[in-house]
Amino acid sequence: MKIGIVGATGYGGAELLRLLNGHPEVNEVILYSSSKQGVHIHESYPHLTNIYEQRLEEINASKIGEQVDAVFLATPPGVSAEWSETIAKAGCQVIDLSGDLRLGNRDVYENWYQRPAASQSIINQAVYGLSEWNRAEIKNAKIISNPGCYPTATLLGLAPLVREQLIEVDSIIVDAKSGTSGAGRSATPITHFSEMNENFKIYQINKHKHIPEIEQMLQSWDSSIETITFQPHLVPMVRGIMATIYAKAKQPLTEEKLRSLYKESYQNETFVRIRPEGAYPATKEVFGSNYCDIGVTYDERTGRITVVSVIDNVVKGAAGQAIQNLNIMNGLNEEAGLTFSPVYP
Repeated sequence: MKIGIVGATGYGGAELLRLLNGHPEVNEVILYSSSKQGVHIHESYPHLTNIYEQRLEEINASKIGEQVDAVFLATPPGVSAEWSETIAKAGCQVIDLSGDLRLGNRDVYENWYQRPAASQSIINQAVYGLSEWNRAEIKNAKIISNPGCYPTATLLGLAPLVREQLIEVDSIIVDAKSGTSGAGRSATPITHFSEMNENFKIYQINKHKHIPEIEQMLQSWDSSIETITFQPHLVPMVRGIMATIYAKAKQPLTEEKLRSLYKESYQNETFVRIRPEGAYPATKEVFGSNYCDIGVTYDERTGRITVVSVIDNVVKGAAGQAIQNLNIMNGLNEEAGLTFSPVYP
């Protein structure tokens, strides 16, 4: 396959390059940039020296659609809304890593993102690419809206409980922590070293853009769910997300029943690993990989279920899941280009 990456100089684009370099079905990658045309990619990322020697090309949406078989849009909000339809019409598969196509309701998007939404026609064509749970729809999709990093960890953690309607729908609380790479490559007052080192921050209280995305998917599984409480934090590390999820059980459970539910739900999923009783995952244990590790427990005293879900936000939360979706769309081995163990320590 011939692959295009728009936004190749961001962290998501660089991670796509790292992963695609080992993909057995990809023989060429074309890189596009809105600001660094003509520049070699290794000038932005020296670690790619002698791996990728391409120069960044100018972005022309209709031309991109004719040049490649599939394109990843690793771009800021607003870009995909403008270009996805043109690229797709030229016969190219589109996998959008921004949030432009994730929300089905344009008014909800504009309220949370504070910018114009994409056209309803392109939104209607986009399939939400939560690989493990939307596989059937992804197989036939032309356009994929790749999930956000927080939603990936949260939804994979909640799916078995919500789909089986085992929890009180108004009791869901998600306490999430992320490394700073999730904020992108451009330094900001909240992410640069002297602000984040030896620090721990809560941010975007009650207004993070991933909230409606999570709620939308949960509602597709159980229409009685209206809202959740979701709160993100920044921790002084580069990669990783931990979503600690709390919910009240409708009926008393046992640890054995709860763990059996998760094992059965993910028994055929290579990239979701369920921890044994009494064991809970840490972000370092999925670092650099496409795995989501999950630990679960039930507190008989309070009647609450706790789910701990961890991912690498740049891989399973972005580039890795995007490649997983590429594989599904094209009938390839779903693990192609992703069969590597986490980096430890």
